[in-house]
Amino acid sequence: MSEEKKPFCRPKVPDGHAFHVTTRQKEIVPGQFFVGYETIWEPHQKEVPYTTPKAP
Repeated sequence: MSEEKKPFCRPKVPDGHAFHVTTRQKEIVPGQFFVGYETIWEPHQKEVPYTTPKAP
């Protein structure tokens, strides 16, 4: 048998979008068993700059 087997490579997964969360697959390394994922969280609340109250 002169056929060479190419190493197993994971397929590219599309980005996942949910409420305030996005997941992306990290770069695929050929022959590596585990492919990592990064999770990006969007803030649930808006941050407002502090202003001092008026003097009575």
